Amino acid sequence: MSALSDNLVTFAILTYLIAMISHAVEYALGNARTRVAVASPARELVGAGVGGGGGVIPAPPAPVQPTANGAARRARIAGLVAVGATALAAVLHLAALVTRGLAADRMPWGNMYEFVLTVTFIGVAAWLVVLWKRPSLRKLGLFLTLVMVLLVATAELVLYVPIVPLVPALNSYWFVIHVSTIVFASGIFLLGAVPAVGFLMRNGYEQGKRSFPYTLAKRLPGAVSLERLTFALHAFAFPIFTFAVIAGAIWAEAAWGRPWGWDPKETWAFISWVVYAGYLHARATPSVKRNVATWIAVIGFLTMLMNLFGVNIFFTGLHSYGGLN
Repeated sequence: MSALSDNLVTFAILTYLIAMISHAVEYALGNARTRVAVASPARELVGAGVGGGGGVIPAPPAPVQPTANGAARRARIAGLVAVGATALAAVLHLAALVTRGLAADRMPWGNMYEFVLTVTFIGVAAWLVVLWKRPSLRKLGLFLTLVMVLLVATAELVLYVPIVPLVPALNSYWFVIHVSTIVFASGIFLLGAVPAVGFLMRNGYEQGKRSFPYTLAKRLPGAVSLERLTFALHAFAFPIFTFAVIAGAIWAEAAWGRPWGWDPKETWAFISWVVYAGYLHARATPSVKRNVATWIAVIGFLTMLMNLFGVNIFFTGLHSYGGLN
């Protein structure tokens, strides 16, 4: 089962890569428009016999130019292939998690490798739900699949550890309650960071900025749509994240005799909570510009990355379960 899980992760990475390339093809061809040459309404004078008598006949219509039609069709096919590949990669991703859990005889969240795999799966599964409800956002899939390739490949190549039993402190029903909600909220925050960055680039492009990286957003959905999606995802994830932090404090009281001790991971979880709360407050304040509020959301995700990678790699504490040492 363990070897099968490892192979499924590799296949998932390759399939995400295929999806990303297909999205890139759609992205490159996405501005194709049907161009039809319009026939001239002018009439042609035709002489008819002695005396200069004559008549008029319409000029023949100009031929239709099929080039742009073909580009648009190829873009649509590439987009559908990208969505299909993303869905297939998500299935492989889920199968890898299930087989890892079966091999370990526990939930597959016991170390940093498993945590990243689970968070990224939640992110891509949520993306497929969003795409099902709002197909017009499909071109955002290029950036989502890029994130999937980078994070899942990093997990497989850098963070991988063999299956080991849980450390004694994690053998509790609170493990499922606390970690499952943290994983779920983190996956939604991961997805929310993609339209947040997309909005900042697209908003700049719509304001006339034509330098890098704003030109990357040329074919993204409108800034308003991206900003609304960013808010919806964060508003959905934040209460779950809040519950996860509270559940962690209850678990800490039961396991260590204190609900909060400013352990590095507890500290950074609190920082993330404050930043995301600040984003939602700024988003609800009319005087705060949407791009300013969105920057706060991006900073929030950076604090989540710090909690996931930085704390596990560079700090030690009661939450040092990364498995890299």
